[in-house]
Amino acid sequence: MNEWSKKSPLEWQDFVNKEVKVSADEKNEYQGWIVTVDPVSASIVLANFEEAEKTLIRVILGHAVQQLQVLKEADETTKDRIASLFNPPETTNLYSKEDMEKKKLRMKTWLEENNIPVTEQGETHATLCVAGVLTIDPPYGPENCISANEIILSRVQGLIKGHMHKN
Repeated sequence: MNEWSKKSPLEWQDFVNKEVKVSADEKNEYQGWIVTVDPVSASIVLANFEEAEKTLIRVILGHAVQQLQVLKEADETTKDRIASLFNPPETTNLYSKEDMEKKKLRMKTWLEENNIPVTEQGETHATLCVAGVLTIDPPYGPENCISANEIILSRVQGLIKGHMHKN
């Protein structure tokens, strides 16, 4: 077992948001920003920001890591970019509260007109609950539907897609 694999998850966490040079098996070297380290396999997820919109993600398996050298700390801009890599941009920020309320009301009215039982849930009543088995979060598109029942999920998403194409 190599030194890297012997470290604890807390020790690996110290390397997140740092630019590193990794020497791996078979004399391979990789350089990039550590996004995360898998706590089970010690594998490293590296990001290289090649262009404004392009990012290369590489996974170096933990057992292959021979040596790791920290090159520099990330500044706030780089930290934000790393943090946003696997988190989709927040779409609800694109709409005002009034617009979001109108979208919710239109969706709720449309569901009720089609005899689909719907209620509002949550502290702010922003989530729509369909028949007690599916929820629709803002901004109320097909991709915002959540249900454990895949058949209902698929059908409601299809209905919403059809409704959105008509409007």
